[in-house]
Formats: sequence, C-alpha cells, structure tokens
Amino acid sequence: MIIQAQDLTKKFGDKVAVDSVSFDVEKAEVFGFLGPNGAGKTTTIKMLTTLLPPTSGRVSILGHDLKTEGRKIRDKIGVVQQQDSFDQGLNVETSLDIYGLIWNVPKPERKKKIDELVERFGMSEFRKKATIDLSAGQRRRLQVAREFMHDMDLLFLDEPTVGLDPLARRAVLDYFKERVKQDGLTIFFTTHILEEAEYLCRRIAIMNLGKIVEIDSPQNLKRRFGSSKAVEFKLLEGSSQELESILSDSGDVTTIQQTKEDGTYKITTMKPDVLIPKIYKVSDQLGLHVTSIYIAETTLEDAFVSLVRNGGSSNNNNSR
Repeated sequence: MIIQAQDLTKKFGDKVAVDSVSFDVEKAEVFGFLGPNGAGKTTTIKMLTTLLPPTSGRVSILGHDLKTEGRKIRDKIGVVQQQDSFDQGLNVETSLDIYGLIWNVPKPERKKKIDELVERFGMSEFRKKATIDLSAGQRRRLQVAREFMHDMDLLFLDEPTVGLDPLARRAVLDYFKERVKQDGLTIFFTTHILEEAEYLCRRIAIMNLGKIVEIDSPQNLKRRFGSSKAVEFKLLEGSSQELESILSDSGDVTTIQQTKEDGTYKITTMKPDVLIPKIYKVSDQLGLHVTSIYIAETTLEDAFVSLVRNGGSSNNNNSR
C-alpha cells in the first residue's frame, strides 16, 4: 500500500477537525477525497504531507512512518496546493528550471522536462512571460506542471484545475491519467468538480464533519446513493413560469431549472414515475406541448449530496 491510515485524528483544542479516519491507497491509484467545505479534507492533506502533526492515529506513507520519517516521505512526494506558490519575479521557463534545480535534477534532464511540460500544458505562448503577468488559469497550469519537474511516487493534488477552461482542464486530467498508467504514479486527489472525480478516480472517499462516511468506486456510489433522478424535457412553446410554479409546488420535485432558453428543463426528483405523467398533464392544461422527455443517468453529484445530507450509510470507515 502507498498510504495506510488508521484512526487518523487531529484536534485543535476542543475541536475535532479529523475524527479517527481510516483508509488505504494502492499503488498507481487515483484516490478521490471529496467533501463539503469544512469537512476536514485540507487538514487531512496537511497531515499526510507532513505539514501538520496528527493528534493520534497511525499512518504509513510509502512504507515510512508519518510521525518519525517525515523527511523520507517528503523526498518521495509531490504537492500541488490550492494557493499560488511561485516566485513572481521569474518567467515560466525559469520558474520550472529553478524548481527542477531545487530537486537536484541534472541540467540536461531539466531542459528535456521543461520542453515536454510546456508543450503538454499548453504554455508555449507564454513560456517567456513573467509569472506575475499570467492569468489565473495560466498560473494554475504552471503550478501543476512545475510539480512534474521531479520524480515522485505519490502526488497530492488539491483542486488542481481551479481557473482552467474546459479544454485545459481535460488536457491536465488526461496527463494525470497518462502518468498513472505509464509510471505507476499514485495520486491523492481533491476537487469540488465531481465530474473530474468520476473521470479520474478509481475509488472515492467522501468526508463530512471530520469523518469518512463512505469509500467506494464512483459507479458503486452512484448506484447505492444516487436516489434522485434527473428528468429532462423540452416545451415547444419555450419557457413557462406557470408550469415551473405548478411543478415546484407539487411536492414531487427536488429542484427545477431551465437549462436552455429554448424551453429545456431539468428536474431532480425522487419519483420520476409520478412526475412524468404530471408534466404531461399540467402542460396539456396550460396548452403547452412537450416535444421530448427522458430520465437522465444518476450522477456522482446526486450520490454526494445524498451522502452528505444523510450522514452516510454506516458509522465505520471502510478502507477498501
């Protein structure tokens, strides 16, 4: 195992930020670590990356004890934090080069890595640009790319795609997948974009109020906890506030939103079999015409919301 955590706990005075969490992370696995704000994710990451000492619990990372062998752990891991962390007086190329130098990467290898990363992260246009003049998305690309200037066995990624447009985000996620497959890299991954977690992660731990409430694959989480369904339909006449109001007050609707100006709606509901006939009935009463309607697949977001709201399915921490 790359990470073995048993009853990991962190207290700040009387406040318990991380409450006896246990989990394992296997080699070449992308392990998702999700939860609402204040759940304890950042505190957990700070402990695992040796920035914060645990109050109690046992943790082994890459075969080293977290409490006594922090230096050995730091030599083998990479960390991308949410906050910007680079010298604003340097340009992109020099920033990459110096970071490789800090990790004692030989000059010929540094040059090779810089060329590769500049291309893979789409930074050719601003390669010589000062980091202080970069956009938020460009700075984020640099910050993530920089961590790949050195070899590592385990990479911690805390919201790595913040500020990236969809094309850049997909390119970065695909690069992570490639490094996992080719190099056996293990990734500990946090994000608020649940589509990213579903695309990248083999297993996901969902944390809430300092505890891990569930660990499973994205597919199993959706199957087990995605109780809400999404019903999407389109009106020939376009949007109708009266229809929205009637359906919202029916008691069978969790949320309703107009997704397009052409009269396309998305409704989340626990009772799609009851709601669909109601949509047709109300539309007919209002003289409206439904041109299409279908039930969309349960999403990871549905499962996440259900788990967080209901506190999970069990009180124990499943590590596998």
